[in-house]
Amino acid sequence: MSATRDSWRKPPMIANPVLRWVTILGIFAYILWSVATLPIDWQRVAEGLVRAQRIFSGAIPPSFERSGLLIDGFLESLKIAILATFGGVLLSIPIAFMAAGNIAPRPIFYLGRAIIILARSFHPVIVAIIFVKAVGFGPLAGVLTLIIYSIGFVAKMLAERIEEIDFGQVEAMRAAGASFLPTLFYAIFPQILPRQIGLTIYQLDSNLRASAVVGIVGAGGIGATLANAFGRYDYDFALAITMVIIGVILISEAVSGQIRKRI
Repeated sequence: MSATRDSWRKPPMIANPVLRWVTILGIFAYILWSVATLPIDWQRVAEGLVRAQRIFSGAIPPSFERSGLLIDGFLESLKIAILATFGGVLLSIPIAFMAAGNIAPRPIFYLGRAIIILARSFHPVIVAIIFVKAVGFGPLAGVLTLIIYSIGFVAKMLAERIEEIDFGQVEAMRAAGASFLPTLFYAIFPQILPRQIGLTIYQLDSNLRASAVVGIVGAGGIGATLANAFGRYDYDFALAITMVIIGVILISEAVSGQIRKRI
């Protein structure tokens, strides 16, 4: 028997070859149709290349002359990220318990899941626009936006971890006559604490990145400084801000990665 016949091949996702090729051709046909029917102004695209060249030529070399304004914007982003992480994680813990199917009664479970789904339904930029309209321009809108953003991620991941706990410890505490709070603190919290710490560190890192994005629509932080620089056509200062954002995110990613490895 030849080696070719003995070798194993992963079966295709669609076993029927006719149906498989029809699906592939249908996908390519849909992509071509989408590109052909989108209202793209190719003349404006060509003009945009010229404008992009003008922007890049005006941005190099970057200007750090207004470093004080840059530092103030970054420190504001850091404050927004820390406050939003603290508030978001604090709210995420009870919501996660509400959304854990092995802990919460069915009505509470559905309510918790509905809160998480609602928090995850909208991009942070859309939420930031709503809060900017509600509370005005500035860091408060950014903090509120990132609290919602934090709940959508942390509560979901923590609820899944609660559903994975060793429930034997919970049953043992209940059999010994322990009430809900002692069972919570001695049988559930120790099992989810490492995940909670890791999620908090990750969310702080994520909120620091997101604060630069939501600031562009007026929610404070370094993003607002960047938007103002583009509005004044200070492309060299905008490039300096962008370089600082990238540098801070790289450092934050490296530090948070090392901390998560040690947990």
